[in-house]
Amino acid sequence: PCTLPVEVLEQAAKEMLNYEGTGMSVMEMSHRSKAYIAIIEEAEADLREIMGIPNNYKVLFLQGGATTQFSAVPMNLLTGSKKADYFDTGIFATKAIKEAKRYGDINVVASSKDNGYKNIPEYESSQLDPEADYVYLTSNNTIFGTRFNEFPDTKDVPLVVDMSSEILSREIDVSKFGLIYAGAQKNMGTAGLTVVIVREDLMGKAMPLTPTMLNYKVEADASSMLNTPPTYSIYIPGLVFKWIKNNGGVVATQKRNEEKAALLYDCIDKSKLFKGVADLGSRSIMNVTFTTGSADLDAKFIQEAAEKDVVNIKGHRSAGGMRASIYNAMSIEGIKALIEAMKAFEQAN
Repeated sequence: PCTLPVEVLEQAAKEMLNYEGTGMSVMEMSHRSKAYIAIIEEAEADLREIMGIPNNYKVLFLQGGATTQFSAVPMNLLTGSKKADYFDTGIFATKAIKEAKRYGDINVVASSKDNGYKNIPEYESSQLDPEADYVYLTSNNTIFGTRFNEFPDTKDVPLVVDMSSEILSREIDVSKFGLIYAGAQKNMGTAGLTVVIVREDLMGKAMPLTPTMLNYKVEADASSMLNTPPTYSIYIPGLVFKWIKNNGGVVATQKRNEEKAALLYDCIDKSKLFKGVADLGSRSIMNVTFTTGSADLDAKFIQEAAEKDVVNIKGHRSAGGMRASIYNAMSIEGIKALIEAMKAFEQAN
């Protein structure tokens, strides 16, 4: 889970016991109540505004985590040629590929597995199948610290992107995508919510075996209220969307993110002890991965950094080293604190 804006936490705390005079917490109110309908409708309206989502796209507030979309995407979209192109850029992409293979013919266009997922693999546009039902990729890879700086031109084939760990971190043209989905707990709010943004013409073609709860058309027709939605997990992102609006929108957010990442990468590149993991041209501005080259030194640094209140920087168990997840709400002060801890550790070791 991400760092949340202090202003959002303070407002949520203020409204915890009595939301706008209702006498109850958002957690307690009926999802069919006038007060809650206003919350979910405003959250959608604000998300549409800050992302520039066109009118011919539906916004769905769903449950099950982003991982559930590994199944939902092929069950809803892999229904024409029953072929899809996937990019293998990390663990979550690998899981999505494995799941999609249960439903159709999946072609792995390119993979960086042999390089330890340290880069976004090169590919030729001719490798993309013009008859594919969709092209799928994970835009930012949290574990290995890589991202697609540019998205492939898929022509008339819908581009489906898992943006769980970078949504709202940079400007994108939503009209270039057929479907975008993201778990909320990195840049939008608390765990428990998955947002799906899907072009209307891609709905209504789901496989007969698709569970009702995973059918995009059914969920859209029910305004994301086919069952009780994750009410509080929608309320918090609603506050985050307003925070982004009030702080310059996604344009300003992207600028802040690039400045934060540049400071940290500059420290790593100038260091004689720490080394970046991701290849230069594939570096993420959300997840910065680095190492000393020694597991013992890595563990020592993580421990000493924690003593300076720099926490949650241990790398994923499959990658080791360190990982600084510097999502939207991470302050520049937080980055500077990490850098100071790194410099002090380098001098001592």
